Amino acid sequence: MIDPKTLTAYSKFLSFVLRHEPGAIGVTLDRNGWVEIDRLVEQCRAHGKPLTREILETIVATSPKQRFAISEDGQRVRASQGHSIDVELGYAPQAPPEQLFHGTVSSSLSSIRSTGLQKMDRHHVHLSPDLATAQAVGMRRGKPVILRIAAARMHRDGHVFFLSANGVWLTERVPPDYIEFPEP
Repeated sequence: MIDPKTLTAYSKFLSFVLRHEPGAIGVTLDRNGWVEIDRLVEQCRAHGKPLTREILETIVATSPKQRFAISEDGQRVRASQGHSIDVELGYAPQAPPEQLFHGTVSSSLSSIRSTGLQKMDRHHVHLSPDLATAQAVGMRRGKPVILRIAAARMHRDGHVFFLSANGVWLTERVPPDYIEFPEP
């Protein structure tokens, strides 16, 4: 049994490497964000992180957010979404449900009211399929505020949506007209 704190620490480290800085440990992602597991493990060890295949597979299998995916052949791993580096995840456009959600904090509301939700340094805006997930996302930065997104209306108006492997909905931006803000 692997200690949960160890799994969390490795998961955060893998998010950093596979989403933002693969060069930090000397690995290169292919154009779709994949890296050979053996190479990743080897380079983690060389940089003071004694990752094993067992730990990696446990993180992928048990992560409630399913941030990572292992390829069908079991040889490669990648982050499911959230990259700040250029990768092509290959997700096909999909019609979203009527409503999606976004968890944020009150200090961000003024900016969101004026410009909508922006992808910032990521490839897409991340939207949650349910209130509970949006609540958990928003809690990472303080007391959460949940925004309701008129996703089906956005889609009908020509906005493109993708569904990541771990159930997160992705889109380029969400203009303010599609956002229902909570009462003050």
